[in-house]
Amino acid sequence: MKDPTEGTRMIDVMLKRIVIRDGSEEQYIFLRERGGHRGFPIVIGTSEAWEISRVVNKKQPKRPLTHQLAYEILRTLGANLKRVDIIALRENTFFAQIVLQNGSGELTAVVDARPSDAVALALRAGCPVRVAETVLDLVRTDRSGPDALPAPDESIDPE
Repeated sequence: MKDPTEGTRMIDVMLKRIVIRDGSEEQYIFLRERGGHRGFPIVIGTSEAWEISRVVNKKQPKRPLTHQLAYEILRTLGANLKRVDIIALRENTFFAQIVLQNGSGELTAVVDARPSDAVALALRAGCPVRVAETVLDLVRTDRSGPDALPAPDESIDPE
């Protein structure tokens, strides 16, 4: 299978912050370029925010929840998450792909996904998250002021 991002400049990013607001249906994750200062927020749902928070804080619920189930199904079928790519922004909506590989490292499937679900699975799998540079250039918020991302020493990157 051909790599779907071949010819596209992709930037490695990491989770820098999760914002969970009680009483709101909109939660946020902030991603930042690894080794750089460019970053951006993504609005996500509450269940995805709590799943990302559980993974980062290494908390296991008593029974598997949806993202855990999806991850375990992939592993049971012999697939590994190679990476997650945030590939586009259209009408203020991000689009992502989950790239799967088999045990010998060959790309076997590319699955369209919401970035929130893809990031939750990537954190669980410990695989890279990347963003197309064209998308990053459109949405970056690396500036001073109240919308600025945390300083590099405030990382919550689970690695």
